[in-house]
Amino acid sequence: MELGSVSRTVGAVTPAARIASWSYAEQFIPESEAARQARAAAQELGLVPISPGAAQTLTLLARLSRAKVVVEVGAGVGVASFALLRGMDANGTLTSIDSENDRLQVARAIAKRNNLKAQRQRLIAGRPLEVLGKLTDAAYDLVHLDVDPLESGEHIEQALRVLRPGGLLTLYHALLDDRVAQPSNLDDDTLIVRETLEAVRELPGLTSLLLPVGDGLLVTVKDPPADPA
Repeated sequence: MELGSVSRTVGAVTPAARIASWSYAEQFIPESEAARQARAAAQELGLVPISPGAAQTLTLLARLSRAKVVVEVGAGVGVASFALLRGMDANGTLTSIDSENDRLQVARAIAKRNNLKAQRQRLIAGRPLEVLGKLTDAAYDLVHLDVDPLESGEHIEQALRVLRPGGLLTLYHALLDDRVAQPSNLDDDTLIVRETLEAVRELPGLTSLLLPVGDGLLVTVKDPPADPA
């Protein structure tokens, strides 16, 4: 056997084995204490937070991109917030937007309980599209969206506006409870998300990837301008 090669028998992978592998990957990296508390709070309120695997993906993307100025839409009680903060520059600022102020106050209380510096996070309650519309053009390193599927296209348009060249856009619920991948599913939400994903894929100046973590995470890089020849 050559050095570095691995011998194994390749057989059919059962659906149960796929699910077991997915579950193993989702739970592979332990969450922070703040994130665990936020997840418990979300479940008590009947909210469905970002999955552990998708949250860890946000942490990794924030770390790789050295994100310092970040905005998230649909912050809820802070599960994704704490994942982003975990990966961001230690001196960075996260702007967290949610339509429900009560949820943001839960996130604030959890952050305080875990000794997270208040200046690292700015909490804004309001209609997300209106708040996004007031943010500065090309000023953010990363924008994370967890929004109503019917408004995903509008949110993406605003997110791309506020992203700097080289910045990252992430969209959660990109697979919509596994409905997007079913060609026979033609309900309104599914069609809109599917068309939005395809539109982003075809837009010039973007490099995109659809990851099957959690409920699906679309990751898009806003390409920097080409160097003049």
